[in-house]
Amino acid sequence: MIETADGEPEYDDAAIRFLEALWGEGYLSPGGPDEVDRVVEGLSLRGKTIGCGSGGIALHLVERHGAAHATGFDIERPVIEAARKRAAVRGLSDRASFVQAPPGALPFTDGAFDVVFSKDALLHVPDKDALFAEIFRVLKPGGVFAASDWLIGHDGEPSSEMKAYVAAEGLSFAMASPARYAQAMRSAGFADVAVRDRNSWYRKVARGELERLKGPLYETAAAAVGAAYIDKNIKTWEAMKKVLDSGEHRPTHLRGWKPAVVG
Repeated sequence: MIETADGEPEYDDAAIRFLEALWGEGYLSPGGPDEVDRVVEGLSLRGKTIGCGSGGIALHLVERHGAAHATGFDIERPVIEAARKRAAVRGLSDRASFVQAPPGALPFTDGAFDVVFSKDALLHVPDKDALFAEIFRVLKPGGVFAASDWLIGHDGEPSSEMKAYVAAEGLSFAMASPARYAQAMRSAGFADVAVRDRNSWYRKVARGELERLKGPLYETAAAAVGAAYIDKNIKTWEAMKKVLDSGEHRPTHLRGWKPAVVG
C-alpha cells in the first residue's frame, strides 16, 4: 500500500471520515455521483464488468448504471474495509467486490473487464507508462477506460505555489500534464484518446468546499476528526485555491478505447 514515512496508510479512518463529510458517503474525491455520471457520460455500462476504485463509486456504477459487477481495487486497506462494509449494508456484496493489493501489476487477468474506471487516484502512480500498460492489459478488446484525475498544467518544475500545495496535502502526488497522460495512453495502445479539462468546474466547487469547511461544516467535521485536522485542511484548500486559480492544477477527464482487434 502507499505508505507515509512512518508506515501509516495515507487514507486512514480519519481521512476517510473527513472526505466523506465533505464529498458524501463513499466518496473520497470531489463531485460525488454527479461527477461520476459526467465521466461515463455517453457510455452504456448495463451488464458490463467494471474494474474501478473502491467505495461509493463502485456501488453507484452498479445501482445507477446497471453494471453486472464492479470490482473495486485500492492499495489502502482501510478504504477497502470501508467499501466492503458499505456494500454489505446495501445488499450489493454479490455485485460489488473489493480487492486490496500492494503497488505494482494489477492483480487481474488479461482482458478481465469491459470498462476500467478511475476517479482522482492515478496521480499517486509515478510511472504513467507502466500504469496505462496495465490498464490496457486488463481491458477486453473493445473495452473502454474512463477516468478523471488531478493533473498539472505542464511538465517540468512545479511553481512554488504548487510545491506548497502538494506539501500541504502531505500525500504522494506524482502529477503530470494532460499531454503526458495522452502520450502514455497512446503508447499503451489506446485509440480515440480524449482529454477534457475540468479546471473551471473545480475552481468553483473548491471555493464552495472552502466556505463550507470554514462555516456550516466546521463543527460537524471537527466532531468527527478533531478541530486541528479541519484547520490543517482549511490551509490545504487555501493553498489549492491558488493553483486552481492560476491554472496550474488541472482536474481532467480522460477516455480511451482498447481496439477490438489488438496488434
